[in-house]
Amino acid sequence: MQHPLRGDEIQSKKLIKIGVLVIILILFLGFIREASPYLFKPDPSSTDDEIQIEEVASGLGKPTCLTWISSEWLLVCDTHTQSILALELSENGFSKPQEIISNLNNPHGVLLWEDSIQETKKIFVSQAGSLISWQIIDGENPLEWKFGILEPIIEGVATGNHQQNAIIQGPNNTLFWHSGSTCNVCDEDDERSATLIEINPQNGNYSIIATGVRNSFDGTWVPNVGYIFTDNGHDWSGETYPPEEINLLEIGGFYGWPNVTEENPIPIGSIPPIGNYTPHSSVNGIDVRPTNSSLPGGNITLYATVFGSWNTVIPVGKEIIRIDLIEDHSHPQGWGVEITVVIKDLATPLPLKFHPNGDLYFAEYAHGTLYKLT
Repeated sequence: MQHPLRGDEIQSKKLIKIGVLVIILILFLGFIREASPYLFKPDPSSTDDEIQIEEVASGLGKPTCLTWISSEWLLVCDTHTQSILALELSENGFSKPQEIISNLNNPHGVLLWEDSIQETKKIFVSQAGSLISWQIIDGENPLEWKFGILEPIIEGVATGNHQQNAIIQGPNNTLFWHSGSTCNVCDEDDERSATLIEINPQNGNYSIIATGVRNSFDGTWVPNVGYIFTDNGHDWSGETYPPEEINLLEIGGFYGWPNVTEENPIPIGSIPPIGNYTPHSSVNGIDVRPTNSSLPGGNITLYATVFGSWNTVIPVGKEIIRIDLIEDHSHPQGWGVEITVVIKDLATPLPLKFHPNGDLYFAEYAHGTLYKLT
């Protein structure tokens, strides 16, 4: 004969069932939150009546970089097909994206480089763990280009949580390469991780020009100011710390990671950011507003993408921000920023670049779409 369960045993089993259901519900809601940017196409809106937003192209796979090589041609890094795509812009809009370089490994940067003395052109690609190039030996546009053999410039750089990102034209025809950390917080085994690197593109010689840079996605030259770059702080330190950073390059400078903590936000010997933004929001693509742009701005204005993050309870990011530089004599580098959200309700905005005519373009990573701001 079975004994009926006692009241406390029944209550205990009910609580266990409720607990399991609550855990399942939390996991389900977490999955929906993280998956929704990839499942549902965004309906972006402008916070400034002066700014108009328009979707202008699709089929970009999972775009991580945009590079205008002329007024007519746009190059795109696509980590879905592991290739570089080319699109032509005409009076009728954009052509269908076409692969011009394939079989890459998470490309995050592409740059057309010219040597006026030797009259040569090269295309450089930043991918996970390496920087590679091809000489362009013939062709008037990307679809007609004929390439020489693949030339490894730098190989074997450590990858992990992050990888190598933007490749930007440096001073004196050198290159600036953004190399992310392999971890959240750690001492790196590879001295090239969590740095900015300057490279001689002719012989591959390089030097590390900034350290303590956890995950810098992109940077841009600002006339009469210098090189400004984004850098995203570590996770697992709570909702309100650390902020994402807007930094001004000082050659040889140390930018704090992994020593930075909430109690010691500016470690001894480190350079503080000229601007901070919402913690864990992931500020990535950045570009300076040219003087011919119709977009609103001050004397010195940049625009940047804010991708969003999984490491917060309340969702953050998924927007485009305007960054106005202001003189700040209290900062050791003499600059500060004022930040304004200009586009909201995005999904996964990542690369961003101004067209030579002053219009601003950015791409949605999850949906492979290209937008224009005017």
